[in-house]
Amino acid sequence: MLPATVADTAALLAAGGYVADLALATTVHLALAMRRPLFLEGEPGTGKTEIAKVLASGLNRRLVRLQCYDGLDLSAAAYEWDHAASSWPSASPRRPEAPTGWPWQRHLRPRVPASAPPAVRHRPRPAPAVLLIDELDRADEPFEAFLLEVLADFQLSIPEYGTVHAATVPVVVITSNRTREVHDAIRRRCLYHWVDYPDARRERQILARKAPGVPERLTAEIVAFVQLLRGEDLFKLPGSPRPSTGRPPSCISTATNSTRRRWTTRWACC
Repeated sequence: MLPATVADTAALLAAGGYVADLALATTVHLALAMRRPLFLEGEPGTGKTEIAKVLASGLNRRLVRLQCYDGLDLSAAAYEWDHAASSWPSASPRRPEAPTGWPWQRHLRPRVPASAPPAVRHRPRPAPAVLLIDELDRADEPFEAFLLEVLADFQLSIPEYGTVHAATVPVVVITSNRTREVHDAIRRRCLYHWVDYPDARRERQILARKAPGVPERLTAEIVAFVQLLRGEDLFKLPGSPRPSTGRPPSCISTATNSTRRRWTTRWACC
C-alpha cells in the first residue's frame, strides 16, 4: 500500500534509514500518488540511488535496476535476441514446418534469463516492482528515445518481436549525475527533484542512523570537516557520510584521539 500523506512518505523513508527533507518527501509522495516517474538529479554521493532501494524495501517490492553506461542501446537494455536461430530456414530436416498461419519464427521469444537486463525482467512475474534507471546521463542520447515510450505507455517496441506491455505499472526512479543535460522530453514525463548535499543538521541525523555507536562529539567533528571540504574547490566533493567497513562503529568510542582523527577522515571521504 502506498503512503497516504507526505508525513507517511517521510516516515517510510526514515524507516529505511533515509533522512529526507520536506521537499524531497513531498516530491516522492506526489510521484507515488500520481504514478509518475521520479527524476532525481544531483552530484554523485547525495543518495539518489538509495531512495529507490528504500522505496523498494518500504513498499515490499522487487528492485529492478538498469545501470546505464556509454553505448547502452535498446537491445542491451531490454532483451537478448537469438540471431543464429532466427537465421534458420523455415523448413529443414532438423526443424519441421510450422503450423499453418503461425510462422515458426514467432516462437522465438526474447530470452529473459536470471541475469537479463532489468528493463523487462519484471514481465514474466507481474508482481509490483520499483524500476531504477540509474545514471541516465551516462547513456547516449538516442537511448532516451527508447525511454520516452517506456515512460509514456510502459511498453517496449522490439523490432524482431513486437510490442511488450508491462503487466503491472512499476514505480520508476531515474537518477542522473548531470554530466550532461537530459532531454526535456524525459523531464516533462517525470516529477523532478534536485538532490543536494545535506546541511549540517541533517547530516548529523544521517550519521546517527548509519552509525549509532559514534559519540556525539566525533559526529560533530565529522560533519564539520565534511561541510568544510564542500566549501573548497575540489574535483569531487564528499558525499553523504557512510561508515567504512574496515572498523565497526562501536570501536570508535574507545579509540585514541589520533586514531579517531584518521577514522574521521576516512568516514568523511568515503
